[in-house]
Amino acid sequence: MDFTISEELQSVQQLAQQILGDFTEVDKLKAIEAQDTRFDPALWQALAEAGLLGVDIDEANGGMGLGFFALGMLCEEVGRTVAPVPVVPVLAGAAGTLRRFGNDTQREQWLPGIAAGSALVTCALEEYHNDDPTRPAATAQAVEGGYTLSGSKICVDAATHSARILLSAQAEDGLVVALVDPRAAGVALNPQVVTSGETRHELVMDQVQVGAEDILATGREALEAMDWAQQATRTALCAMALGLCDKMMRITGQYTSEREQFGRAIATFQAVSHRVADCYIDVECLRLVTQQAASLLDQGRPAQDAVSMAKIWCGDVAHRVSQAAQHCHGGTGVDRDYILWRYCLMARQIELSAGNSARLTGELGQAIAREYLAAAPA
Repeated sequence: MDFTISEELQSVQQLAQQILGDFTEVDKLKAIEAQDTRFDPALWQALAEAGLLGVDIDEANGGMGLGFFALGMLCEEVGRTVAPVPVVPVLAGAAGTLRRFGNDTQREQWLPGIAAGSALVTCALEEYHNDDPTRPAATAQAVEGGYTLSGSKICVDAATHSARILLSAQAEDGLVVALVDPRAAGVALNPQVVTSGETRHELVMDQVQVGAEDILATGREALEAMDWAQQATRTALCAMALGLCDKMMRITGQYTSEREQFGRAIATFQAVSHRVADCYIDVECLRLVTQQAASLLDQGRPAQDAVSMAKIWCGDVAHRVSQAAQHCHGGTGVDRDYILWRYCLMARQIELSAGNSARLTGELGQAIAREYLAAAPA
């Protein structure tokens, strides 16, 4: 099997590096962080003008049609620069699901605007007691011309900037996937500050009317759509964590090569060099499992186990690399005039989002046990 990244995808990654690097200098990040929401519309538009928002959107709908693997590479670069743009919920969770499960009218209505940067559609996949969008606590009631939705979602990214929020709700006859207007009657958006310091929103719905034109899927197709959205979101988060951890490792390597103690660089001390070497091994393992999950999703092949394993690695590696980076930096690592703290907080946010390592390890173990028992002789 050839694991070489194509020149086309490498060009996409290099272009993303250039644009993101230009917009994520420390002073610019501080200015964005002082705002109510952590979103840089100028950077988002620059990515759109370069065609990067459309890497996983068909050419017929204004995109590049390069697939989900290419989107993963963009997410990696966003993580590497801690760029304040909602690539995961908008491009992976919402646009990716719209592309694969929306009807022609819905795709034509939303995907060209997303690719052009003129419209945002985000997704809401988590609730207070459940981060599985195939088993939501929110409810849907069938009415003439559509549904009414009630319930809440938490930690919705880019909610105040979005024209629609893609989410699921449980109806009497099965699951419903809908595009909810955050400005519709019965919708409330309550600010929530999360671990990374970002302001996200609790979405509360009280008998919100959603017309048939904004119903993406129902029944079995809705289950497939939400299962795909969850897998895509987890994989995109893994790609972001890969960029974050790789950058933290390199920041640490540079710092320990320059910081001297007892007349020599601390990188020459065995305890320090071994710690950074372990980070390198962790990062490369995370890279492989993330690329495997992204490749399977890109090909439309079963990816649930690969995605779970990637997210397990994601949480563990994000934790270990953050801890090692802080340890090797000493007190410098927590100085807010230094860049490392942003990476550590974002890594922790990703570690706890869309399922943590402990829970996913338990679920994977239960799945393996079920398969073993099913195959065992009576």
